Amino acid sequence: MTKRTSYRKGPVLLRGQQIPEQTTDSRLLDGRSDPDWIHNDPWRVMRIQAEFVEGFGALAELPSAISVFGSARTKPDESGYHTAVAVGRGLAEAGFAVITGGGPGMMEAANKGCQESGGVSVGLGIELPMEQGMNDYVDLGVNFRYFFARKTMFVKYADGFVVMPGGFGTFDELFESLTLVQTKKVSSFPIVLVDRSYWGGLFDWVRTEVVSRGMISEKDLDLITIVDTAEEAVEAVVNGVRELRDE
Repeated sequence: MTKRTSYRKGPVLLRGQQIPEQTTDSRLLDGRSDPDWIHNDPWRVMRIQAEFVEGFGALAELPSAISVFGSARTKPDESGYHTAVAVGRGLAEAGFAVITGGGPGMMEAANKGCQESGGVSVGLGIELPMEQGMNDYVDLGVNFRYFFARKTMFVKYADGFVVMPGGFGTFDELFESLTLVQTKKVSSFPIVLVDRSYWGGLFDWVRTEVVSRGMISEKDLDLITIVDTAEEAVEAVVNGVRELRDE
């Protein structure tokens, strides 16, 4: 793949048609100032505020979008990677932007499918000890220091979620989304999990242990749809979005 030109606007990464024709003035940095101020909590609040402002500004004009979660460890030659590419492609063809964590693996795959199909491909990166970097299929990228600011963007600008197999980070994103819908902190949106063989055991346990002990209600399981193929995932999430819009 040919290396694509990148343009950074503060924490925002732009590629392809997202690159503006005019640049903005660079911010001047005073290297003589005392750096200790960044360690004080009141100034951290300013930095947190800046992350929200940058994120809102970058994403406010997105078309309808679906957030796709999944493992960063999935390799391009694995079947799950190809499934995620097909999910991204199908969502773009249905008129949706695709939002991922911007990293490798499943995230890269969904961005790839979307970008190659002419959709708006978005990546929300996060600062980690082991730098992942923004994958090359992201056209509009925002890098965050704080997980909670990043999670807000995943929810605020998405009409639904597709969840590929993943690890603790994917579990965190999935269950936080479920909790927000269950507690009505956000409007309902479809949550679709891909690969019954991966997710089935977990939700069998939820059904037999969590529901049976009264920790959640039986109807809470209706918040989740589990499918096997990319086509089923796209159909389920797109139909779910349309049904909610018609209510």
